[in-house]
Amino acid sequence: MIKNAEFKNSYAGWREVEIKDSSLGITFPMMVMYPADEPEQIERLGPYQLELAREADLSEGRFPLVIISHGTGSTPLVYRILAQYLARNGFIVGIPEHPFNNRNDNSLEGTAQNLIYRPRHLNLATDWFFDSMLFKDKLIQNAVSLIGHSMGGYTALAAAGGVPTSFPHETSDGKPQLIEVTPNYRVKCLVLLAPASVWFRAEGSLRAVNLPILMMDAEKDQYTPSLHARIILDGVLDPKKVQYKTVKNAGHFSFLSPFPESMRNPAFLPSQDPPGFDREHFHRMLNADILDFLCTHTR
Repeated sequence: MIKNAEFKNSYAGWREVEIKDSSLGITFPMMVMYPADEPEQIERLGPYQLELAREADLSEGRFPLVIISHGTGSTPLVYRILAQYLARNGFIVGIPEHPFNNRNDNSLEGTAQNLIYRPRHLNLATDWFFDSMLFKDKLIQNAVSLIGHSMGGYTALAAAGGVPTSFPHETSDGKPQLIEVTPNYRVKCLVLLAPASVWFRAEGSLRAVNLPILMMDAEKDQYTPSLHARIILDGVLDPKKVQYKTVKNAGHFSFLSPFPESMRNPAFLPSQDPPGFDREHFHRMLNADILDFLCTHTR
């Protein structure tokens, strides 16, 4: 096993790509970060600035793949610092923008279609890397990890073999619907951050999820409280494979990359934490914990 401390890379490459969904006749963007040898420069990603090596060549070697699934109505950019950190430490990272459930277009939020599309688009994003001339020869085979925050936790569980069921209000006929998902058998482990899991309440819906999981929730989460973690612990085949921690005094959005001071406003809820919570300090520990877990299970 290669320990993260043995990897000498110090730069994060970055590029943006498009993923094709032929069944819907659409493409959707994905932000990609990866190990690179070229020095980083300050790049502007939307409203953020980050040190990256734009479209640099990949470093020599083979690397595990991580796909990050963002929350409902959100954006890949709010996981930019975690992605940069993992890329600097020897991982190829893709963060797709979930079609019709993102900051710019959230038209399918709360629908069965969204429950179907989300895990499928994670699978398409994974396939893109293994088909890409740029990345396919740089990947460690069958060493894929999924990281999901909030609705991204649902997405990761579904892609890893979970069998979700919609709520009546999410379907056109007002009846619960079993959601058909093709499992991604390349996935070796999951990181679940304040995961949304209520679509897996049916008996046996998580029995096929049998892999290492790092799960963290927030003590003061009003959106995905501890019952969501309990559904997962009670549902997976082997709960001993789940490393579970509740982050004291954290809120639901505390898992997002810290926002610049200019964006921190009580009216902008994703920038807010419970009083006394230090998001910058927490993320230094969070990133290191995620890296150690991924190194253990994919290298």
